[in-house]
Amino acid sequence: MSHETRLAELGITLPEVAAPVAAYVPAVRTGNYIYTSGQLPFTAGTLPATGKVGEGDGLVSPDDAQVYARTCALNALAAVRSVTGSLDAIARVIKVVGFVASDPAFTGQPAVINGASSVLGEIFGDAGVHARSAVGVTVLPLDSPVELELVVELV
Repeated sequence: MSHETRLAELGITLPEVAAPVAAYVPAVRTGNYIYTSGQLPFTAGTLPATGKVGEGDGLVSPDDAQVYARTCALNALAAVRSVTGSLDAIARVIKVVGFVASDPAFTGQPAVINGASSVLGEIFGDAGVHARSAVGVTVLPLDSPVELELVVELV
C-alpha cells in the first residue's frame, strides 16, 4: 500500500511546511537520504504550548507533550514531502531524534517521543521502525516543549 494512501486512510493531513525561524532549510537530501531540521509542534503557525515537561502545576503534562511529539513528526514528514513530492518516495524511517524540554525531575522523555514513533509506525508499518534518541534538555527554541528530527531513506 502507498504511504500517501495510508496517510489518507488514517485521516491525517500533513500541514504546510513550517517556515524556518533562523538560517536553515526544513530538509536536505543527500544521496538516498533526507535529513530534517528540528521540527517544533507548530499547528497553524503557532505553538500549542510552551515550557518544560513534567508533573505539576505550570508544567506541560507528559501526555500533552506526547501529542506535541506526534505533531512534530507530522511536521517533519511535511518537510520530507517538500523535498520528494510524495511520502511514497520513502523506503524507511532510519532515525528519530527527539528533544524534550524537561523539568529537572522529569525522566519520561522516551514516553513523550513515543508520540512520534507511534504515528510513524501507523503510517509506514515495518518501514517506520527506526533507531531513536530521546533527550532531555533545559530549553528549546521559542520555549517549545518538544523538538524532533528525522532521517529517512528513499527508494
